[in-house]
Amino acid sequence: MKRLRACVVGAGGYGGAGITELLLSHPAVEIAALVDKADVGAPMSALYPNLKGFVDMPLLAPDDPALEWDFDVVFCATPDGVGQSLAPALVEKGIRVVDFSGDFRFDSAAAYADYAERIGRPKLHAAADLLAKSAYGLTELHREAIAGALVVGNPGCLAISSILGLAPALARGLVEKEGIVCDCKTGVSGAGKKPSPQFHYPARYEAVNAYKVGAHQHVFEIERELGLVAGGEVQVTFVPHVVPATRGILATLYATLAKGVSADEAQAAYEEFYRDEYFVRVSPPGTQVSTSQVRGSNFCHVSVNVDRRTETLIVVSVIDNLVKGQAGSALQNMNVMFGLEEKLGLTRPGLYP
Repeated sequence: MKRLRACVVGAGGYGGAGITELLLSHPAVEIAALVDKADVGAPMSALYPNLKGFVDMPLLAPDDPALEWDFDVVFCATPDGVGQSLAPALVEKGIRVVDFSGDFRFDSAAAYADYAERIGRPKLHAAADLLAKSAYGLTELHREAIAGALVVGNPGCLAISSILGLAPALARGLVEKEGIVCDCKTGVSGAGKKPSPQFHYPARYEAVNAYKVGAHQHVFEIERELGLVAGGEVQVTFVPHVVPATRGILATLYATLAKGVSADEAQAAYEEFYRDEYFVRVSPPGTQVSTSQVRGSNFCHVSVNVDRRTETLIVVSVIDNLVKGQAGSALQNMNVMFGLEEKLGLTRPGLYP
């Protein structure tokens, strides 16, 4: 079998390192180049010593003449704005793109403009013509579109945990569309590799805080995707918190139960919705889920609970923000794009405890 030639742009960041680690064990992929603007010429293993003897190739500059851009797939593990500047030329060469930023999470220039305004970027998309040819990379909900897409926009990590946690409830009419609350806790690695004072160890140790309250950009993805499965507009109150952990997301999701829905019916609906989804595991009633169960894996564990006193559905959804929330989803999407077995290179369990 001919192996796919893959290039990782932004290889030096956490997302780039994550997809590089996963590609190492993928039997159908060859890592052909690692690209970054920083640490050019340094071996990848100098940045990440755990890769010594596995990936010792040097990081190349984006304009290095040795780069011929003759790849099958390019992973853009880059900040917003980079993927949309690179994608048109890559697609023209027949290269398919998986972008880690918000550049291709929206299928229209108008939808992107709302998101761009929230994060302080120009509203005009540099590759607007490609938006209609892109797919939102939540494989469990958009498998068919991803298979035919030239560009896939990987979802935000907080969005993945929230959408997977709430999609069955809205798709099956278990809850009301109004009054939904997404309360999410995320590890510090979600802020990326670049140092900053608020993520300095003394500032983070034993510290928990909410951030971007009522102003987080992932809310656009969450509301759109939940609206699609619900068949109507959905608005959520979304509040993320950063906790003193390296990785992991725990989303506690609240919604008012539709009249007459029992705990058993809710549990059964979730189990049926995800029956054929390898990477989503619905826990038995009364069991807890923890970020320690999914650390280092591409799994999402979901716990379904009913508060009968307040008639509230409470769903707890956990993922590893760097795997299912980033690099793992990217590889899962690549597998679908190239007609490979979806779980290829992703079947490792969580690193527990």
